[in-house]
Amino acid sequence: MSSILNAQTRQQAIETVSDSTLDVLVIGGGVTGAGIALDAATRGLKVGIVEADDWASGTSSWSSKLLHGGLRYLEMLDFALVHEAILERNLLLRVIAPHLSVPVPFIYPLHKAVTERAYVGSGITLYDSMAWLGGTPAVPGHRHLTRRGLHDLFPGLDETQLAGGIRYFDARIDDARLVSTLVRTAAHFGARAINRVQVTALTTDEFDRVRGAEVLDRESGQTFSVRAKNVINATGVWTEQTEALSGTSGGLKVLASKGVHIVVPRERIPGHAGIISQTEKSVLFVIPWKDRWIIGTTDTPYTGDYASPVATEDDIAYLIGHVNELLVDPISREDVIGTYAGLRPLLQPGTKAGTASTKVSREHTVASPAPGLTVIAGGKLTTYRVMAEDAVNFALGPSKARKKPSRTKQTPLLGARGLDAITAKRAEISRIHGWPMWRVNRLINRYGTLLYDVLELIGVEPELSDELEGAPGYLQAEVVYAVTNEGALHLDDVMERRTRLSIEYPDRGAAAVDQVSRLMAAQLGWSEKQRLREVSGYLAGTAHTGIGDGPGQTAHAGDDDLASAPDVAHDHADGPGERG
Repeated sequence: MSSILNAQTRQQAIETVSDSTLDVLVIGGGVTGAGIALDAATRGLKVGIVEADDWASGTSSWSSKLLHGGLRYLEMLDFALVHEAILERNLLLRVIAPHLSVPVPFIYPLHKAVTERAYVGSGITLYDSMAWLGGTPAVPGHRHLTRRGLHDLFPGLDETQLAGGIRYFDARIDDARLVSTLVRTAAHFGARAINRVQVTALTTDEFDRVRGAEVLDRESGQTFSVRAKNVINATGVWTEQTEALSGTSGGLKVLASKGVHIVVPRERIPGHAGIISQTEKSVLFVIPWKDRWIIGTTDTPYTGDYASPVATEDDIAYLIGHVNELLVDPISREDVIGTYAGLRPLLQPGTKAGTASTKVSREHTVASPAPGLTVIAGGKLTTYRVMAEDAVNFALGPSKARKKPSRTKQTPLLGARGLDAITAKRAEISRIHGWPMWRVNRLINRYGTLLYDVLELIGVEPELSDELEGAPGYLQAEVVYAVTNEGALHLDDVMERRTRLSIEYPDRGAAAVDQVSRLMAAQLGWSEKQRLREVSGYLAGTAHTGIGDGPGQTAHAGDDDLASAPDVAHDHADGPGERG
């Protein structure tokens, strides 16, 4: 099957799912839903996945971008959860997505020379040792740092207030790119993927078993029906709204918690590793991200519009205040070039009466509030694959699940196969296209071997190898590829998710908007009026944000409890070309 996602394949997918019965219909196109679609498709099942907005348009694109076991869960004595997540981190680094994920170091600053070093050190030692239980670890082990060692690794820290630190490793990943690659890989294995369509009703048979859905195409305004033997709800903070479409009173209950991040220029804080530190309310981190820092996060209850959480000035001040407690040269509000906010879907304790439920782990739960309907909620970015496997197993039942077991442990995502070969050709690619090595490294980290497809576009139109105006970290070819191969239909799809222009450049990448919109218009056939409408909507922050869409969207917390860190292990960068 083709892995290409664009306006044409989207229409073909609508026609296919309207004219057949699926084994599994997945509602929600975040990391969990995308993972479910891939898991089911690789079992040989007939699969469809629908998303009310764009792939990863919920919090799956606004996480802390970390693959980790979760140090704080060790303190809660949840060893099984930490071990499970560490194994999944290693699997992503080694097998599933080695092109998208990068081992990165963290510094845990210590304030007390003896007691804190002993306590934190023992926890990190246990953390590292758990990686050996699943084979050879995919990241280096930890080491203790003196004040001098701390200064050498992170000169921007105020070591006069610290007693040293501990350096350990986890990994980072571009969350939105992970989701889009999951969806495309699922399509490669036969799944029908349709974004910008909203589930308006769940249909049932005479025995009140859920048998499919009524769906509104938000692009054309047309409606269509989908028949399915099993429907899986993976809509994050919209879980209860989607459950309600079945007419049942049972189901999972989910609360939303807001996590906010700010972005500042890399040169503003001298350092060569990430930072992780506890605050009174959450975990504070400083994440090297290309030539910027991402600083987060908050953890506050949220009851506003789920489709458009924002970072308030109080949120921003909270993060600035806490990071400044660690820095020798404090940052200010003027240093902040971007912000973003996402919602974590937190399971409320217990489930409604009458719900058949399996508590799979502390982090996620799978339930069936109505026959034919499976619901999964909770969890985090790192363990999306386990969540997907659990959801499909639950939907199929023990007997069918044994006959068609999950295969995703051994299934690399698109772009992963042949990674060593394209990495060996970096110098050749650099020479042919006149690009610095950092750019080639960054492109491989975004596309893996799919970079050959991008280079093919440039072969046809050489001018596409030029940088975007106002966004030199990206090529014009990447915008075209986002439309022709990655399913981008609107300006915000490219600005916010296929690239990360909206958080990496001032004013949400406004300086690049005109050129990006013109490149997209040429591919999508927009009139000048349509193009200007896309531009004005994006700049106003209202274009295709899913406001008022309700069920069928997805929002996931990802890993906002901890953070990602810099690409020191791969040592590919000193600036904008750092992998990630």
